[in-house]
Amino acid sequence: MYYGEIKYNDIANGEGVRTSLFVSGCRLKCKDCFNTATWSFSFGQPFTEAIQDDVLHSLKPNHVSGLTVLGGEPMEEESQEALLPFLKKVKETFPKKTVWLYSGYLHDQDLIPGGRKYTPYTDEILSLVDVMVDGPFVSELKDITLRFRGSSNQRLITLKDKISIA
Repeated sequence: MYYGEIKYNDIANGEGVRTSLFVSGCRLKCKDCFNTATWSFSFGQPFTEAIQDDVLHSLKPNHVSGLTVLGGEPMEEESQEALLPFLKKVKETFPKKTVWLYSGYLHDQDLIPGGRKYTPYTDEILSLVDVMVDGPFVSELKDITLRFRGSSNQRLITLKDKISIA
């Protein structure tokens, strides 16, 4: 897997101060996407063990709330396979930190058994995610007043009971 960017101390992609990992590769190609460079699966740099260690290190400070994974598209088949072991490591190392995941695919349609992006990794990935923002960005529904979403069709889904979004 490749990644396009890592933002440390990010406050735009989830609650609190976060590390945000922008994975490369997206087949959705939403009109007016803010991150078209990451559509290519080979954009950026390889997501090596050293980079993973850097991301884990960035999560250590108490003021960092957790990790956000977005893209590109983290729920493409290739990305799921690569992300699962890393997300396991994040949750094992920092069980109290939250994981947010942004996907243009729909949680209750595309990521269920029989769904177009369901893989052998999907259920376990979603079990490690606390909050998911799902749905493609729709330019005609763009709404800058929404928290953590770009268009009004996108949903903010709490996947863990312990999380409350202010």
